[in-house]
Amino acid sequence: MNDTDDAEPGFGNKRVREIYRDGMYDGETPPYPIAYEEIREAAWENMDEAARAYVHGGSGTEETFERNRDFSAYRIVPRMLRGVAERDLSVELLGNVHRFPLMITPLGVQSLLHEEAELATARACSALDVPFTLSSLSSTPMEDVAEALGDTTKWFQFYWSSDRTVAKSFLDRAETAGYDAIVLTVDAPTLGWRDRLLERGYYPFLEGEGVANYFSDPAFRESLEATPEADPEAAVDRFLEIFGDESLSWADMAFLRENTDLPIVLKGVLHPEDARLALEHGADAVQVSTHGGRQVDGSISAIEALPGVVDAVGSEAPVLFDSGVRRGSDAFKALALGADTVMLGRPFAYGLAMDGQDGVEWVLENTISELDLTMGLAGYDDAASIDRSALTHEREL
Repeated sequence: MNDTDDAEPGFGNKRVREIYRDGMYDGETPPYPIAYEEIREAAWENMDEAARAYVHGGSGTEETFERNRDFSAYRIVPRMLRGVAERDLSVELLGNVHRFPLMITPLGVQSLLHEEAELATARACSALDVPFTLSSLSSTPMEDVAEALGDTTKWFQFYWSSDRTVAKSFLDRAETAGYDAIVLTVDAPTLGWRDRLLERGYYPFLEGEGVANYFSDPAFRESLEATPEADPEAAVDRFLEIFGDESLSWADMAFLRENTDLPIVLKGVLHPEDARLALEHGADAVQVSTHGGRQVDGSISAIEALPGVVDAVGSEAPVLFDSGVRRGSDAFKALALGADTVMLGRPFAYGLAMDGQDGVEWVLENTISELDLTMGLAGYDDAASIDRSALTHEREL
């Protein structure tokens, strides 16, 4: 008997067997759609037009948004008979071991998707031990989300306020609340040109959506003549006045490094030289991202940028990846190109809109399962060992 005959089935094996058995033995079809496109359609039924425009679209013609999703130039080259019965999906990142090479990327204003907003997403992540990154522009204060996550790894995405007192207060609050890293988003010093939102004249923050961290912040409240509860319109105006800072340069990284002891992830890197500069100025990791195609229309896609950034960073720091990931096979390709972990965005967002915590869990379980099965079928039993030899590029065929 082979030593692996009694091995416990992998995450993906368990998942597909459960679904098939429910169908064949009990006549139960899956409670939610499987394909991303069908999950999006189910989510849209629960979303109003403005929410669809905010989540779905990209900037301008949406060229980058569309190209982000195309991973087809890279082809998986499966290897055979490599003993993959016991697969290890865990990865080590910034001092923590993650059960899976998958995280939730920051997404603001989750109240547009579900009434429980970030709390539903956090509870799903806690149930599956999937790390969560909270947006500065959340509908729920960071302390409440941290409590819902419990011991699950949690990162706080930091939009740099032009009011340095508020910026420092955010950093202090994140550290006190137990967040494990600060994710500095650098690709949005100002708004991108987004046709879908401009056509509707819609910007959710003007309605007081997505500003919970600001309205609950002591430094922000101190800057107001009246509380947000007493004069919400003035509070929104103050938020708009201080949100973002187009004057930032690499030298300003010193302020961030001086005001937090947490690891710093620089999110929004596409150019190899920017990756090198990020490390020179105190970043502990970089995240390749096009902001989901929502900022620069016509920019390089994230998957095109990833190999160059990985080569520039080398073994000096982890590289994270987001933008365009829709399936577990996409995540596998990103890992093969050198990403240390992959951040999931719109799929979990549509899971949230589809059915709150249960919808997010459904998307996460299926994405992890497909990643696990793809890994095994490609001949890998360890997520950390996936490398470029697992792929070929179409121009090499």
